[in-house]
Amino acid sequence: MADLLRRTPYRYTRIPHQAAEDAKVRAALDLAVRVGELMLRCGAGAPQVQGSVAAVAAASGVDVVEVDITLQSLLVQATSSDGRPHTLLRVVRSNKHDYARLVAVHRLVEELTAGAIEPAAAAERLRAIKRHPRNFPAWAVSAANAVLASAVAVMIGASPFAALVTIAVVLVVTGVSRLHGRIDLPEFYGNAINALVATLLAGSAYAVSTAADLGLRDQDFAFIVAGGIVAMLPGRTMASAIEDVLFGFPLTGAGRLLAVFLALLGIVIGVATGLGTLISVTEAVGSDFVSPSVLDLRSDQSAVLAALGGAFVVGLAGAVTVQSRRRLVLASGVLAVAAAGSAALLNRGLGIGVITATGIAAVALGVVGRVVANRLGAPSMVLVIPASFGLLPGLTIFRGLYELVAQSGGAAGSLSIQSGITTLLGAGATLLAIASGTALGELLAAPWDRTRGPAQTENASSP
Repeated sequence: MADLLRRTPYRYTRIPHQAAEDAKVRAALDLAVRVGELMLRCGAGAPQVQGSVAAVAAASGVDVVEVDITLQSLLVQATSSDGRPHTLLRVVRSNKHDYARLVAVHRLVEELTAGAIEPAAAAERLRAIKRHPRNFPAWAVSAANAVLASAVAVMIGASPFAALVTIAVVLVVTGVSRLHGRIDLPEFYGNAINALVATLLAGSAYAVSTAADLGLRDQDFAFIVAGGIVAMLPGRTMASAIEDVLFGFPLTGAGRLLAVFLALLGIVIGVATGLGTLISVTEAVGSDFVSPSVLDLRSDQSAVLAALGGAFVVGLAGAVTVQSRRRLVLASGVLAVAAAGSAALLNRGLGIGVITATGIAAVALGVVGRVVANRLGAPSMVLVIPASFGLLPGLTIFRGLYELVAQSGGAAGSLSIQSGITTLLGAGATLLAIASGTALGELLAAPWDRTRGPAQTENASSP
């Protein structure tokens, strides 16, 4: 039991020295498994779920519990005082990120382990948390997703007009996503369609702007698509997947990583198809598409203030997209500025490579994010994941795809399949650096966790 609680915020939970009677064990396991199920449904990783389940079981009178977590199921088992085993299973067939509920569950577990409430009251509180409406309506999440993409475009150098175009493109893509969502299209196909539509819309906007002299620069086309890519990237799932693998849940982590790979592959196919279509159309009508010699695809073209302001907006919007608590949104924005600023300082100021600089910034984000989240009474991922969105390599992915696709057309220039693959591998390495770096930072910050007493955990039942 102590091993299950190690490195968690509940590691000081009092563990009973003997098994409880049947009824108490059954009630404790029922509460623990329902806590774990809700956490999985809201987007928590397996290590967080395991620690919370063990803490709830111990605080409810169970001396030893076995926890088995897979991608969609949670199995717990314990033995009562007369030697009778009790086993409960929950299957999570769908999940939707809702970090406000994760905060509420986290505080519920804190109260239970601190002895502020009894298990029966905790069970009632859990039901209230499940019934509580989501913090932000669907339209607010859609708007935040569009603003997030626009802010990412600004961070990497987009003009104000391009930022507005990015918002319009992402809103249209959101409408398209809702259309194919009515038939429950798998995520792979949905991402491919969304990425294709985003690329074609961005290319069309660039073509119209060029013809009518509306002010979109050559680079803005790439920045618009890059912002859309970041908005679609499964950064939340990848962070959980890497953490699962690192902390002893290889089966669950492998399942999540496969889901991440397929989601990324859908985005890659959609963007590549869109680029190929645009190049073919422009060549057919005798026009010139944006050439590699014109596109200066660097992510450090924006002014410092614009980049930091964009990072702040990315953190705010990212917190809304994961349904975080309203009072944690500002903290996410501040952490996003710190993470993006650290990465830029290491890369531009000290000349450290992009991947290394991003990884170091991610470690720092994990450390600070866990310390701040603990002081605010929230699990660290609630702050760390939205704040990490500004580090995602959307422009690098676009550049790699452009190099892959354009090499077969008239705009090939010096581009090649090899350079495209190398660029995409660099983007994958950056994603890995972000996920593993934040996990390492949270691990390093664990000794500074502060336990919360009953006075600090009052009025924490609702998301």
